[in-house]
Amino acid sequence: MTVVATPPAPKLELPPLKLGPITVDTPVILAPMAGITNSAFRRLCREYGGGLYVAEMVTSRALVERTPESLRIISHDDDEKVRSVQLYGVDPVTVGQAVRMLVEEDRADHIDLNFGCPVPKVTRRGGGSALPWKTDLFTSIVQTAVKEASKGNIPLTIKMRKGIDDDHLTYLDAGRIARDSGVAAVALHGRTAAQFYSGKADWSAIARLREALPDIPVLGNGDIWSAEDAVRMVRETGVDGVVVGRGCQGRPWLFGDLMAAFEGSDVRHTPALRQVAESIYRHAELMVETFGDEGKALREIRKHMAWYLKGYVVGSDLRHRLALVTSLEVLRATLDELDLDSPYPGADAEGPRGRAGSPKKPALPKDWLLNRNLDAEQSRDISFAELDVSGG
Repeated sequence: MTVVATPPAPKLELPPLKLGPITVDTPVILAPMAGITNSAFRRLCREYGGGLYVAEMVTSRALVERTPESLRIISHDDDEKVRSVQLYGVDPVTVGQAVRMLVEEDRADHIDLNFGCPVPKVTRRGGGSALPWKTDLFTSIVQTAVKEASKGNIPLTIKMRKGIDDDHLTYLDAGRIARDSGVAAVALHGRTAAQFYSGKADWSAIARLREALPDIPVLGNGDIWSAEDAVRMVRETGVDGVVVGRGCQGRPWLFGDLMAAFEGSDVRHTPALRQVAESIYRHAELMVETFGDEGKALREIRKHMAWYLKGYVVGSDLRHRLALVTSLEVLRATLDELDLDSPYPGADAEGPRGRAGSPKKPALPKDWLLNRNLDAEQSRDISFAELDVSGG
């Protein structure tokens, strides 16, 4: 793959990220993304650079019930040095049982709790980014999870958003509760649930959280589309590391750029279309290994096509056919029809990617915002609120 030099920048004086017994030399975290960060995609990213690579979010209830899909989600390749799992849950008992299972059965080296998911099917049940508003429930879940994880000396972290909307911010309170409960680190996405992925991430909120929690690692997330964005976030906010989500969709080599930037190198990946096609095909092959089903694997790879091909000159007919591939043979033949000598298109291949959505009123349980603690009806309902497998 072609690499180019950008104007040199001074090396960041950023130490390795310490999460309990785990040392992450390059303080970069792959954000868990449902349907994206399976073992195939994690392997692609790991081959380019260092960091911590988190599996797709899985619900605590599904894990406790040992559904086949939940067990697939938490599976890791033998050579994944840190097996990182993210749990979603709204019931402290169920979350505690899921963490206990991971610990006692030696299925994880690091556990993250999701308090940042903004999708309506999660927030309307009181989960994800809606949950920290209820400080009693949030405290109970975090304390229970930390207690169970500590039995195996497994670091537990949390990922959250600023709050539900600008009138109902929770991140400072939640950060302090998590710190006092013994979490190993806190990650903040600089958006509210109401923003979804629209607008601009508020890095000033990340800086405020960093200032409020000087005694544990704080990680920043939101609008990291390039290595330069990551460096700028560290310098502007003082965070101990960055969390990358949509920025790496269709660009697993971003982790190589991030590692280089954090080491003070000006080398960046600028793949021609031939290298992109090779990555697409390898990604598909790894997906076949992951799912053991070529048809399912090829259906899964389709969503990645637009991300991989962003900015490259590819006709609408070829794009349409790539979005409908049914086998590795068809994929290989269709990729070979591309103008593989097309060079890297520069800025057109960079910048925001993935679905941003639009601001919207968050879907919440009845009377959720009336006070910061659960009422009797909400307490009764909460144990039934978990979804089947993955929150999205």
